[in-house]
Amino acid sequence: MEKSKVFFTDLRTVPGNDLLTKLEKLIRKAGIGEIDFDGKFTAIKIHFGEPGNMAYIRPNYAARVVDVIRSLGGKPFLTDANTLYSGGRSNAVDHLHAAMENGFNRIGAHADVIIADGLKGTDYKEVPCGGKYCPSPKIGAAIADADIVISMNHFKGHEQSGFGGALKNLGMGSASVGGKLELHSSSQPCIDLDNCIGCRICEKYCRHDAVKVVDRKAVIDYDKCVGCGQCVAVCQKSAAVVKDYDTSEVLNSKIAEYAYAVVNGKPSFHISFIMNVSPNCDCWNHNDAAIVPDLGIAASFDPVALDCACADLVKSAPSLHGNAISDKDVHHEHGEGCGCSHHHKGEDKFRIVHPDTNWEAGVEYGEQIGLGCREYELIKVR
Repeated sequence: MEKSKVFFTDLRTVPGNDLLTKLEKLIRKAGIGEIDFDGKFTAIKIHFGEPGNMAYIRPNYAARVVDVIRSLGGKPFLTDANTLYSGGRSNAVDHLHAAMENGFNRIGAHADVIIADGLKGTDYKEVPCGGKYCPSPKIGAAIADADIVISMNHFKGHEQSGFGGALKNLGMGSASVGGKLELHSSSQPCIDLDNCIGCRICEKYCRHDAVKVVDRKAVIDYDKCVGCGQCVAVCQKSAAVVKDYDTSEVLNSKIAEYAYAVVNGKPSFHISFIMNVSPNCDCWNHNDAAIVPDLGIAASFDPVALDCACADLVKSAPSLHGNAISDKDVHHEHGEGCGCSHHHKGEDKFRIVHPDTNWEAGVEYGEQIGLGCREYELIKVR
């Protein structure tokens, strides 16, 4: 298999070659102009930042990508899907507020925001792709309907998948609320009776007539329940919840299938920002200290190769002090006698922080299903 090309620029600047200019040089050199954008609806899939979390990609970068796409004739919009958990982005009203507050608006990012799966996470399209785990991924309608998909990915750690990069942003991030339940869980949802107030919203929105309120408490008929997650999506009291979670290997494989459903049959291009590499998911309402220095920006048509290249760059970098890796070192020093005083160059930082995860499973499976190639050529752009 021929190696995929991954283009990379570091964060060094000189007058006349600032980071926004370098970003534009990078994506043009990587071939974004080869896509026919003329009159095409272009979804820019990006994380707008959970309120309180400051590690998200700055809207200035999104603005430059928007400008490039418009210069090529495209109709870009910024998008993300609602979250499965109750937080600042679990419905379109709160999600839009979070996006606007963080600068993702016409002024800060030069484009409008469309929440991909609608007001309550129920606006999605099933995209049959013949997957082993998820035969018909539930993709937010605005992303499924887009002619072109551009992913802008904050590369960081993740407590379940190991790291979050292009595959996770595309797969998990584009999934509707019900799709996120399918990705995370190996079972159907259940009702926390302590939180249920009998409001009947789950009963109203269940498409399979599986939820009924009896004596002011919701009850799920599991003979009818298909695990679509709509009750979890619409419940405002955290009463409809997920029971069991999949292993890291299965989760990463499911994410790859969802990512495949997002990009299959349409042009796509992917940009990853290896900055503020926090140890955990951006969906938390806080971000811990970065585990490695800011490294640069990478771009590719191949999301699998892009994730592999970013992971290798983080592996090769020294770890910083005063973060989750330092905590592990102190534990070993006082416990098992490791006495780690080195900077972990060449080591898998994500496995150090989250030893029970296996990010390799996702890129391996992604390669198997034809999403991309793990072998890559890194091309540096000044």
